[in-house]
Amino acid sequence: MSSPQPHSGKEIEVKLAVPDAAAARELLLRAGFIEAHERAFESNEVYDTPGGDLLLARQLLRLRDFRNEAIVTFKGPPEPGPHKTRPEYETRVESAPAFRQILHALGYRLTFRYEKYRTTLQRAGEPGHAVLDETPIGTYLELEGSAAWIDATADELGFAHESYILLSYGSLYREHCQQAGIEPTHMVFTR
Repeated sequence: MSSPQPHSGKEIEVKLAVPDAAAARELLLRAGFIEAHERAFESNEVYDTPGGDLLLARQLLRLRDFRNEAIVTFKGPPEPGPHKTRPEYETRVESAPAFRQILHALGYRLTFRYEKYRTTLQRAGEPGHAVLDETPIGTYLELEGSAAWIDATADELGFAHESYILLSYGSLYREHCQQAGIEPTHMVFTR
């Protein structure tokens, strides 16, 4: 594994519901996007205190397993506005099992698991990228970059700004379960 490359700053993104990955991929390819990272499975674990302090503060502590790397991410509370904008700090960790033990020793507990298949696409020289997320509750196109780039790209792809989804996958999953009349557990694929 290569050495950790920390990322800190602000995350600015929107989600867009799409009928399926093939149609969204074709739309992006016609708009000049190319595949930067091929489709890969991603597993995420969200941790919180027993009292749910992070959720109450609208913060997130996540351990992600993606492309044979373990990545820990902290996200701060979202800022008001038309895009999902929030502080984000992340870095790779050498051992996911060891980091889980550290979290447990500090009093954090696994509260939510979610899975998806992710494909990343981008256009050369542009300050943002698009990802296709195939989840157990539907397919989403995420646009991440500057607010101006997101709005211009959404317009170009034919999405109205009113279709922007600012919710996390955890919130989308809870909404899905409520609408389906089922008890929320984890957003994972059936095996």
